[in-house]
Amino acid sequence: MTSKSFSTRRLPRLLLVVFVLFVLAALAVWVWLRQSLPVLEGSLETGHLNVPVSIQRDAQGVAFIESDDRNSNAFALGFLHAQERFFQMDLLRRNSAGELSGLVGKAALDHDKKIRTHQFRKRAQRNIATMPAEHQALLQRYADGVNYGLSQLGANPWEYALLRQEPAPWTPADSLLSIFSMYLTLQSPEGKFELSDTALAELLPQDLYAFFAPKGGIWDAPMMGEARGALALPETNIAKLVEDEIENNRPLAYSNMESEDMIFGSNNWAVGGALTEHGGAIIADDMHLSITVPNIWFRAGWNVPGTDHEMRGATLPGGPIIVAGSNGSVAWGFTNTTADWGDLIPLELSEDGQQYRTPDGWKAFDIEREEIAIKGSEPFTLEVKKTIWGPVVTKNHTGTPLAYRWVAHDERGANLNLIRLETVDSVSEAMELAPLMGIPHQNFVLGDVDGNIGWTVAGAIPRRVGLDGSRSVSWADGSAYWDGYLTADEQPRIYNPPSHRIWTANSRVVDGEYLRVMGDGGYALGARQQQIRDDLFARDHFDEQALLDIQLDDRAVFLQRWQQQLSDLLEGKDGYEAVREQVINWGGRASADSVGYRIVRNFRLKFIDLSTAPVLTYMQRHDEDFSFGRVNRQVEYPAWEMLSREPAHLLNPEFESWEALKLAALDQVLEKMAESGEALEDQTWGAQNTAKIQHPLGRAASAVNWFTAMPADPLPGDSHMPRFQSATKGASERMVVSPGREDHGIFHMATGQSAHPLSPFFGNGHEDWVEGNPSPLKEKDPRYVLTLQ
Repeated sequence: MTSKSFSTRRLPRLLLVVFVLFVLAALAVWVWLRQSLPVLEGSLETGHLNVPVSIQRDAQGVAFIESDDRNSNAFALGFLHAQERFFQMDLLRRNSAGELSGLVGKAALDHDKKIRTHQFRKRAQRNIATMPAEHQALLQRYADGVNYGLSQLGANPWEYALLRQEPAPWTPADSLLSIFSMYLTLQSPEGKFELSDTALAELLPQDLYAFFAPKGGIWDAPMMGEARGALALPETNIAKLVEDEIENNRPLAYSNMESEDMIFGSNNWAVGGALTEHGGAIIADDMHLSITVPNIWFRAGWNVPGTDHEMRGATLPGGPIIVAGSNGSVAWGFTNTTADWGDLIPLELSEDGQQYRTPDGWKAFDIEREEIAIKGSEPFTLEVKKTIWGPVVTKNHTGTPLAYRWVAHDERGANLNLIRLETVDSVSEAMELAPLMGIPHQNFVLGDVDGNIGWTVAGAIPRRVGLDGSRSVSWADGSAYWDGYLTADEQPRIYNPPSHRIWTANSRVVDGEYLRVMGDGGYALGARQQQIRDDLFARDHFDEQALLDIQLDDRAVFLQRWQQQLSDLLEGKDGYEAVREQVINWGGRASADSVGYRIVRNFRLKFIDLSTAPVLTYMQRHDEDFSFGRVNRQVEYPAWEMLSREPAHLLNPEFESWEALKLAALDQVLEKMAESGEALEDQTWGAQNTAKIQHPLGRAASAVNWFTAMPADPLPGDSHMPRFQSATKGASERMVVSPGREDHGIFHMATGQSAHPLSPFFGNGHEDWVEGNPSPLKEKDPRYVLTLQ
């Protein structure tokens, strides 16, 4: 009794001590974090500027920079980026330089070895040396601003304390490395689509290849050309692919349920002045990327000295330019082309493998050694094997080494020419600049104050001779090669189409000669693009809100026929009554509260997994690392033919009938959904599609998520509709703007302007992105003013 009484008396004291220690720890963390908060107000003597610059920020942290000197504006933007986003910038440059191991250790070594093969830091330094003097000066002034901004923090950004590292100064080459990082996001550093598609074409019977890897179909919605026709059923029995597995009672290979359209890309479109009340064009742009804390974009604007132009839009921390936005006369946005901008070249080797054949005879490989620093370990020395066409990046399914000829490797691949959009006055003038822009190739959609609209490809397009780029072919005899790049007159383009509408969404946008020039780099299924097109043609007059409504369109048009098929399958099936009721009452949208949408969507994907398993098994027998990946984005067409027509000779031999396969697919979906332990009516799409927007360090240290992660909101939207959304990917921004009417523009951005959890701008605006509220593009009244001198 005495002991128990004593313990009872001590418990409140212990709890009090624990509480006090917790408060003290929280206070210490708060004080530590406050040291690295950015400077918001006042005046700073930088020692770098001959012309002062003013930085005005509104309550959301949207910045407007004003000066009589463009280089001073670049300095100020660098200052802002460093103060709010330096760690993010550091990750971007290290990502493309293959230098992440020096920051985080051996966990990043495999990534660094693959990327260092491209030697992007050396290429960045080479490209800068060839730039116009004014671009070199601008990059240097931006770097000065970054380093000054970093120095003005009371402590290094908090991430470096966790990693026990010191940030390295910013250099002009690092700004180009930020562009190369976008190449790695938007294009493959080893030509994966060509690699996989070539393997399928060479290994599968021809009729099965044509069926399982089609180049389009009824969902296509190009601006030029027509949709592809229906697929013909192949004659080859699919069971022949897996005879060995069946005879030896070995299981087939199955993939995980994941949408084939979780593609890094975007939506954008434009309407001409004939369709607006004010006569000016309106453009809409939402770029789909991984969404982390902080957002990839930083909102800013500035005056362009010596002109009447004012810039507003999205900057990429790491560079001194607006990526997508408006200059007051012309507005523009980007989506990834998903076309073909690199060629894999199978090498013909000498007997000892030390030489490869070229049009000029046998040549030894150039070997360069790259030293990769590793935090906490000795450096790793990588040997980069180079050819006259490019580095050796991988091997094909026969073990043949492949060199990579890639636009990103050339001087034209990365530059600062996007800055020239700051002073253009018309769409036609801006389109002339497209082939000069050193960025990953984008669908460049524009509109101007006079109502003109246009589309072209931003980026240098290679002039292929002796090949179309669709297959890996030898260049050894000199009959296949690149002959420079296309001129502006040769580039694909559309200007003021009769419909007064332009639309793109990572799918095929053209046909004929233009398609030959662009090639296929793994186009997305056209369903999302088609829904945008149809939304645009559903009305004759537009304002900014009307285009935002299209961006937020989460109608499940693409899945309607799958919903009907599943409903029919379950009619009269015992034990599935509640499931069928949810399917019938699915609502026709990717609504966060819809159970039926989740069932239909996941049933489709699992059906694809089960029905294509023989092909995957056959391919992995030849290449154990084979995956459909980007080559699988048109799989809807064979999947639908199998679902609706049930051809006996294409049935996965592990199932006795198509009905058995379909029910197995559904059962696996329901089993997965039930893992939560919730009742069926609570297993909503939002329960699966819940935001998981975290800081990169939150993956390694979960405690970081306590003070940096965004709320776990159930999200509407999905892959095959304009409102593209998953837990970690989606619209990194949504912009709607008519040039000259920026006051009426709309801009959404997840997470907010600042990476600092104590900043007034942290998470500020995220709710508008989640809910789709029409928040303004242009900054509001200044809340903070800072002068740099």
